[in-house]
Amino acid sequence: MRLIISSFLCFFLFTSCSSFKAQRVSAEKSDDLAMEITDNWVAADTTKVVQDILKQLQTHKGYQRGMSKFSGKPPALFIGEVQNETSAPYFPISEINDELLNEFSASGEFQLVDVQARSSLLKEITYQNDGMVDSATVKEIGRQTGADWIIFGSVYMKPEKRDGKTIKEYSVNLRMTDIQSGLEVARVRSKIYKYSKQNSSGW
Repeated sequence: MRLIISSFLCFFLFTSCSSFKAQRVSAEKSDDLAMEITDNWVAADTTKVVQDILKQLQTHKGYQRGMSKFSGKPPALFIGEVQNETSAPYFPISEINDELLNEFSASGEFQLVDVQARSSLLKEITYQNDGMVDSATVKEIGRQTGADWIIFGSVYMKPEKRDGKTIKEYSVNLRMTDIQSGLEVARVRSKIYKYSKQNSSGW
């Protein structure tokens, strides 16, 4: 009897392991496959909304007026954190913040100051001015470049459910403000919609 059970378990484990298959796919294919198993936010959504936001900014009249005041010199832009206002505690908000930094940097239109870098720089400069570093190499406090503009944002998700069907509306909202005047430069929004249907026996 033990031999039969042992053989069955070995067969079950072998067939379970042998059924696993993995392969590399393109970003577009990955997005399609993700939609088969989840209606939550995925990496491709982050890329889409950030690219859409930058595209909207290029044609935004307030943004164009603001940029014209710098006469070709890139304004210093402080990237504040985009806040997760969805009901999902594990929403990948850090991915959106990182993607924004990457895309704004790649555009070449700004000198970037991000919140994490500024915090680390302040600690280092404070350490240097505490007498622990050779005075010939100490960087002076108060020599950092002040930001001209600041960006803040938030992500919302509104679900609509009926008869096992769900539509999730994700909305990513960004606002760009002139720090000196306090006037808004631009406000843009990008949306992603996720439709899902649950069968009576489950997903």
